[in-house]
Amino acid sequence: MAKRKNFPEGFKRDAVGLVRSSPDRSPTDIAHGLGIHLEALRKWGCDDRTRTRTADGGGDAGMTPGEKDELKRLRRENARLKEDNEILRKAACFARETTR
Repeated sequence: MAKRKNFPEGFKRDAVGLVRSSPDRSPTDIAHGLGIHLEALRKWGCDDRTRTRTADGGGDAGMTPGEKDELKRLRRENARLKEDNEILRKAACFARETTR
């Protein structure tokens, strides 16, 4: 049985990036050129998509950079508004208690 190779994360990301940036070359050719198995390259691609989706906060991996920036801005604004709403709710409770 062949010894299993451990590749650094940077190599994996670069290999996946090479596949994505080279539409004229097949993943098989790229894997062969890098000396890795095609299935390893496919797994790294799936892992990278999952990691990107998770880092972006969910299924927004297919968004343009402008849309991602807007989504981040809206999420920050939403969090701030929820915080403001919580403060107002507590202030209303406090005001009701002091007027009794």
